[in-house]
Amino acid sequence: MVTASLVKELREKTGAGMMDCKKVLTETDGDMEKAIELLRERGIAKAAKKSGRIAAEGLVEAYISEDGKIGAVVEVNSETDFVAKNEEFKTFVANIAKQIVEKNPKDVETLLKQDSIEEAGKTVQEVLVEKIATIGENMNIRRFARFETEGLVEKYIHGDGKIAVLVNMKKGNQEVAKDICMQIAAARPEYVRKEEVPQERVQKEMEILKAQTMNEGKPEAIAEKIVQGRIGKFYEEICLVDQNFVKDPNQKVNQRLSEKDAEVVEFARFEKGEGIEKKEENFAEEVMNQLK
Repeated sequence: MVTASLVKELREKTGAGMMDCKKVLTETDGDMEKAIELLRERGIAKAAKKSGRIAAEGLVEAYISEDGKIGAVVEVNSETDFVAKNEEFKTFVANIAKQIVEKNPKDVETLLKQDSIEEAGKTVQEVLVEKIATIGENMNIRRFARFETEGLVEKYIHGDGKIAVLVNMKKGNQEVAKDICMQIAAARPEYVRKEEVPQERVQKEMEILKAQTMNEGKPEAIAEKIVQGRIGKFYEEICLVDQNFVKDPNQKVNQRLSEKDAEVVEFARFEKGEGIEKKEENFAEEVMNQLK
């Protein structure tokens, strides 16, 4: 009998998915060693062995439906930049972006369980495992965003898949939408407008600004007034509509939007590997550990 604890043990030993573990344990009548061999034969254990390696390279990609109403942006990571240039990997990432648009998964876990649009009869997880086994590197689908709108969705890819931007516009046209995408790529806003910034974030910033001002020797009463002026600079840095427009620094983004009768609803900006702590390899240390 295949128990949950047996499936858990096999998963921990191989790193393979729960369903794969349960399947091979059923086929081998619960024989752990035979199950491991079966996973290896199918390339799943080989893929799992690589799952401990840090995947901080890869690609960000975006896809938009033909009618321009649905768009998705996705980050798929690999271990090396070399794999990111692999045509098979590029095709896989492009298909994942298209899958998200067409199948509307709620999260990465749901996406992995879906039937793949790339290979009939296989799930996205199974296709991913095959790619890991054939390409020879750990890979993972890290995150995605999907927008569906009555207006229009536009994308922008910068630096051969290093930065991808997706923007949802309520009004406007493709020209202004493309400008806004490039703005987001270059200026890294975090929010569309200041009303979206969490109040605790603003409060914390004001406390920091007040401390800075008082350290400059200003009395507390005057420091309070100076902070009110300086907080505007904070909004200019993190809010899209308050930023200087990159194509015309004398103009604010909200002025550009008003001129084109356009409105930004939401956006996503993915930068490849951002927030992933890369492991620093020490070759000498590695050799010494091997000798030990």
